[in-house]
Amino acid sequence: MLQVKNIRENIDLMKKGLAKRGWDTSKTEVLDQIISIDDTRKKMQTLSDAELAKINTLSTQIGDLFKSGNRDEAENLKQGIADIKATNETYLSQLKEAEAQLEAMLLTVPNIPHLSVPSGNTDADNEVYKDWDKTLPVVDGKPHWDLGTQYNILDFELGNKITGAGFPVFRGKGSRLQRALINFFLDESTRAGYEEIVPPLLVNESTARATGQLPDKDGQMYYCERDDLYLLPTAEVPITNIYRGDIVDEADLPLKMTGYTPCFRREAGSYGSDVKGLNRVHQFDKIEIIQVTKPEHSYQTLEEMLNHVEQLLIKLELPYRILRLCGGDLGYTSALTFDFEVYAAAQQKWLEVSSVSNFETFQSNRLKLRYKDNSGKKQLAHTLNGSALALARIIVALLENHQTPEGIIIPAALRPYTGFDMIN
Repeated sequence: MLQVKNIRENIDLMKKGLAKRGWDTSKTEVLDQIISIDDTRKKMQTLSDAELAKINTLSTQIGDLFKSGNRDEAENLKQGIADIKATNETYLSQLKEAEAQLEAMLLTVPNIPHLSVPSGNTDADNEVYKDWDKTLPVVDGKPHWDLGTQYNILDFELGNKITGAGFPVFRGKGSRLQRALINFFLDESTRAGYEEIVPPLLVNESTARATGQLPDKDGQMYYCERDDLYLLPTAEVPITNIYRGDIVDEADLPLKMTGYTPCFRREAGSYGSDVKGLNRVHQFDKIEIIQVTKPEHSYQTLEEMLNHVEQLLIKLELPYRILRLCGGDLGYTSALTFDFEVYAAAQQKWLEVSSVSNFETFQSNRLKLRYKDNSGKKQLAHTLNGSALALARIIVALLENHQTPEGIIIPAALRPYTGFDMIN
């Protein structure tokens, strides 16, 4: 959530940022409305404070009058306090209304893109930040859904029978490959200094709102109405909320956390070849890395996180590229996002497997996550997160790129985890 102070001080820059996201002039006027509502809030707060000051002054006078024996005069002043309190109740009611309007309006405004974010409205406008500099693999082979059937490691029909489309079943060596990837990614994260977290798989509304999934992603999340809980769309949600409402010491920064969870997403509106097999599913496993850091360090931290994800793909021997997302394709909470894509050789297409983002203070303002600097001043921290990595499409790339007539070769880095060198 944006800070009203920053909107006031940088309104023209913020309007340009929203325009980069595709907002037209009529929509950016919401920033002017926010300032106007905040003016009302400030006015009501000032009026209420003035009334409270009158009450304090009269209360002191009444006490003195009672002490001096002037009971009648004291009783008259007490009636004056009652009148002031009635007036103040009106101010407090208007203050509460303005605060509610202000929060509701702030929740409708996405984060302001970093200056380096390219202009554009769709994923076609994303900038190739780092391209694959070798020849892309050419395979005379099968797509992963056929390989899954051939080696009895993936069963989409069984998943459809048990639950529905988008819920695949892994079997045999497919299950062991899934488990191997989870452990490999977690071990790599903990070696990089991230604390492993095992969070709950359901979260309440406050938690989902604090990281920006609500109200923006409401339609994409699975909701348990009876319990008023949401299934996780990503481990980012519960793990970042560990520090909701906290004031951390500057010396403890950066906070580095990682966690594995299944993830659940409706993915409404997806269709065609983009959703076939494991390309887009409703349940998938993912390892997330999260950092909380000082504002002046966050973009260096972003580079470190990019390097961490890149090294994972190198160890898995997969062709990859990195995209800097344009304004129109940027996530609601993000100031700057880099997507990693791997190449699926049999399909001859790029598939996103990771997003690494800097949210600056957008999440921490909702979370009320602050740190106390050396001077004792409380400041909002910066939060960052990245997928390291999302498994479904990694398995797609492993199967399609590493297939041979003899079977599917397991990358050397994974063999200590799988216990086998090939799926055949």
